[in-house]
Amino acid sequence: MKDVKSKATEAEESSLELANVSEEIRNEALQRAAAAIEKNRARILEANEEDVAEAKKLLEKGEYSQALVDRLKLSKDKIDSISRMIRSVSERDDPLNRTIFARKLDENLKLYKVSVPIGVIGSIFESRPDVLPQISSLCLKSGNAVILKGGSEAEKSNRVLYRVFKEATERAGIPEGWTQLIEARREVRELLELHDKVDLLVPRGSKSFIKYIQDNSRIPVLGHAEGLCHIYVDKEANLERALQISYDGKVQYPAVCNAAETLLVHHEIAEDLLPKLAEKYREAGVEIRGCNRTREILGQINEATEEDWRTEYLDLIISIKIVGSIRRAIRHINKYGSKHTDAIVSERGSRLIEFLNGVDSSSVMANASTRFSDGYRYGLGAEVGISTGKTHARGPVGLEGLTTSKYYLVGDGHIVEDYVGPEARPFKHVELSETWRQERDSLEE
Repeated sequence: MKDVKSKATEAEESSLELANVSEEIRNEALQRAAAAIEKNRARILEANEEDVAEAKKLLEKGEYSQALVDRLKLSKDKIDSISRMIRSVSERDDPLNRTIFARKLDENLKLYKVSVPIGVIGSIFESRPDVLPQISSLCLKSGNAVILKGGSEAEKSNRVLYRVFKEATERAGIPEGWTQLIEARREVRELLELHDKVDLLVPRGSKSFIKYIQDNSRIPVLGHAEGLCHIYVDKEANLERALQISYDGKVQYPAVCNAAETLLVHHEIAEDLLPKLAEKYREAGVEIRGCNRTREILGQINEATEEDWRTEYLDLIISIKIVGSIRRAIRHINKYGSKHTDAIVSERGSRLIEFLNGVDSSSVMANASTRFSDGYRYGLGAEVGISTGKTHARGPVGLEGLTTSKYYLVGDGHIVEDYVGPEARPFKHVELSETWRQERDSLEE
């Protein structure tokens, strides 16, 4: 059995070949992977049922949460959704060899800044087995090799999905070894030490887990620690819109990072909104925790503590705070939020702009649910994760976030000596309309 270093070496070698595989072959490989997922639906669901059955035993013992079990489950519809996602990635524009800029430095001396793959991506993710084909698709389309490590609770599901994806894509002409799977926890520690072979880590999991990754590796890390998302209902909100957005943000799928955890309500609208919203929440089984003023309006609810404002529940629980102004709402979000996704409901355009500009998060919504913060819904095809950092990529990270850039300089015997000294030739620095692909095609002729 290969050790982690051997797998990483294979991935590194394969990445150099994969970077030069044509868009047509990459797209064909993704189409074949989607078809293979559908063909092997029964096999995938059988493995997933074993994972879920084991998870339910641990749920009964109190070792797993219901939210984790819910994220783990696959179904026929989810398998179909996975296939659609893979196909949607194949249909995206090629993220490679895009001309970021083209510039003529002098006659017959042209500079191109071009998008290229990052190289080898290390992806360590949570219990959702649909993450494996999602990340694999994005890495393949963007020309990156990938080392995958899913949660042990989804081991059987991940193993089948990995084999199906690997076999289908390599039969389509993708270099062998472009995708690797590791399963043991000790292998994660070994992976973190391979800064000379792995170019980027994309962890998805708990805040403490991501901090562990960041603290124990020299490899750059892209991701978010948690999704502590807010909805602010302004005094000039449409009441029906506010009810729908507040309900959707919390209830539509509470176990994910873009679900709303805290609702902030302007004091002038609180008495009209909260009783109606509380009724809808209670019908859905949502536990409400509120500030003192919220408790005065709603009666028998638990008091929200300082810890609640800092908590990502990932469950049917929401904390509610009544605020005196939009500025206080913005300050609360910037103090307690995780810079993931936050939303405002208001009919006044100037207040929407104030919120959008004032909240320091990777996605900020105006009159829309926080649940829209997603690579597929943003039209990115899918996402490898959501980044709350401010360098390289921010927000849902799709294909472009898995590329970096390279400079190509094409000359005709040019030397620097001609551009220095008292008789130095001046640079022209004129922007070009032609692309690197056009230049490349002319060089190949």
